[in-house]
Parts: sequence; C-alpha cells; structure tokens
Amino acid sequence: MTELIVKLGGSVGAFAADQWDALVPHANPFMSHGFLTALEDSGSVGEGTGWQPAPLVVEDGQGRLCAALPSYLKGHSQGEYVFDHAWADAYQRAGGRYYPKLQIAAPFTPATGPRLLLKDEKFALPLLAAAQQLCEQNGFSSAHASFIEPDQQPLFEAAGWMRRTDLQYHWINRDYASFDDFLAALSSRKRKDLRKERAAAQAEVAIKRLRGDDIRAEHWDAFWIFYQDTGARKWGTPYLTREAFDLIHQRLDDKVLLILAEHDGESVAGALNIIGSDALYGRYWGCTRDIRFLHFELCYYQAIDAAIELGLARVEAGAQGQHKLARGYEPVQTVSAHWIADAGFADAVADFLERERAGVAADANFLERRTPFRRG
Repeated sequence: MTELIVKLGGSVGAFAADQWDALVPHANPFMSHGFLTALEDSGSVGEGTGWQPAPLVVEDGQGRLCAALPSYLKGHSQGEYVFDHAWADAYQRAGGRYYPKLQIAAPFTPATGPRLLLKDEKFALPLLAAAQQLCEQNGFSSAHASFIEPDQQPLFEAAGWMRRTDLQYHWINRDYASFDDFLAALSSRKRKDLRKERAAAQAEVAIKRLRGDDIRAEHWDAFWIFYQDTGARKWGTPYLTREAFDLIHQRLDDKVLLILAEHDGESVAGALNIIGSDALYGRYWGCTRDIRFLHFELCYYQAIDAAIELGLARVEAGAQGQHKLARGYEPVQTVSAHWIADAGFADAVADFLERERAGVAADANFLERRTPFRRG
C-alpha cells in the first residue's frame, strides 16, 4: 500500500505549480497555482490581511501531490461573501472564540468552483478529516468552504459538513448566436428596455475589450483607480494590491478580459472578467465618471456579448444584485459547507440553516417567475 502523508503548507507557492494545477478540475482559474500565488506574492493575502495561507495537501511516498485544499486561517469574516458575522457574535457572546477559523475558498472571489483538488475522490474524506483535525488541535472554532461547485457538494455532505444556500444571478447561454438572439427570448417590453440602456451608454463612450498583450500597464493603472473607488464605497479598504493585477495578468494571461470605456480618449470606467473553461466570471468594476447605464453595459451586457462570442455556458456576475434579474440574469442557488467544533453550537447553526434554506428556496421560486423572458 502506498504511503500517504498529510502536510500543512505555509503558502500555495511552496508547492510545484504543475503538480498543483494537475489536481484542478476543468482548469478552474481561481483554484490555479497562478491565481492563488498572485494573491500571495502581491501581499493581498498573508501577514496583516487576516487571510493567512494554510493549504492542506496529501502527498504520496515520492512527495507528489495527490490532493490539496486551498485553505486560509481567517482572523475576520471579510472578503468571503458568505456572511457568518452573526454566528461569530453569538459564539463570542456565549464565551467562545470564533476566530481564527479555517476558510476553504478562492479569496475575495464569490465564484462557484471546486474546493477539493483531488487526484481521486477517495482522497476527499481524509482531506476533510485533516481539516477538522487541524481545527481541533489548534482550538479553531470551525471550518468553512464557500461557493462549492455542484459535483463536489456531496463530498462535503458525506463528511458531515452542514449545507448552506444562498442566491446569485447568472446569465445562462441557451445556444444564442448573438446578443440580438438573446434579446429575442425576452418579452417585448424588456427587450426595448435593454436596447434603450445599451444605446444610452454606448452613445457616451467607446468600449474596448482587451486580452493578453493588448492589456498594458496604463490600462491597469486606470483600472486600479476604478477598483479603489468602488472598494472605498463598498467595504472601506480594497482587498487587492496594485501589484495583484499585474501578477494575475501575467499568470492567467489570455484568461483575463478587461473591458474599458473611454470618453474623449480617456478611460473612465472598467470591468475585469476572468475566462474559465465554461463560464465568464465578472469580478471588479469601477468608474470615475457617472454615465447612465454604463455599469449595466460594462458588467452585464458586454459580458453576455463576450460569453456568446467565446461559446461559454454562463456568466457569473458576482454576489448579490437583484437588479441583474431585469437584465436577463437568472436566480441560481449557491452552496457553502460548514463544520463547527462545538457540538452545541453546531446544533444551533444546523437549526438556523434548515430554516434559512427554506427561505432561500422560496425566494428562488419567487424570483424565477419574474425573469424577463417570454412566457410559453
């Protein structure tokens, strides 16, 4: 029998890129060695950020990776988009210490994907057991995995982790040949509304889609200003450093799609997308000039155009935003999984999650009946 060794690493960068990436299903960009090390090397995660890399891996007797868990020791609950602040408050009021906790995620990235990187599914239970043991041995309150792709959700449930659901809005490509083809699937009134919004935005700006070598340093300098403005308005301090965008571009190369809007030759807004094997992931947006409907054009309509052009199955436009519904994005339930060390607190959370899931399902059912598509 081959000897297997479980190790806790101090960074994803400590492991060979080719071995790590060989474990990533569908070459998911946010689980890739390049993306995760770009966050590490740019200082976006690590000391002083509250995101301390702590990847768990399983190696064979020759030191080759058989499985990996992209995990982080968290000193807060920022940048996760699955909100457990109320859990932390309740646990601490009861005399417990909620932080640090273990977070299995692509940092700052509310996009669905694999969270267990496995050569074989037989490694799933030992890997999750190692995560639980890490928490128990170090007095961590809990472990959490966010935005788990559907294929891997049963693996967490088999390990006894609790299931939590939430809603996002995704655009689904039903073999559309063009944006006009997509518009034809909408009701007449909604079709007119979308055309009016696009025309209003495009009358004010020139729009460029940039990939690979077409993206230059001055484009990132402009986008950094947009990103800082949005970050300051939404959460106070932007999560990514300026260097992170250079490194993500270098390491993901043509998987990066940067959409810029120019007014009189000056970049006034931008949206950053990452291209996956079957999805376009909208990540960040910002602007320096308030132009009506420009947010919808850059973040939603241009993303739909690009997904159709690239033959991608869907657009994931990030967390929250019920206004996406009117623009042809549909409600989709997302799933996270949670393990809590304290049995009494785990029971209380399980009861809460059961009620929350029922509420999310009811919301999804309500929203599905209010999409802008033609009936019948």
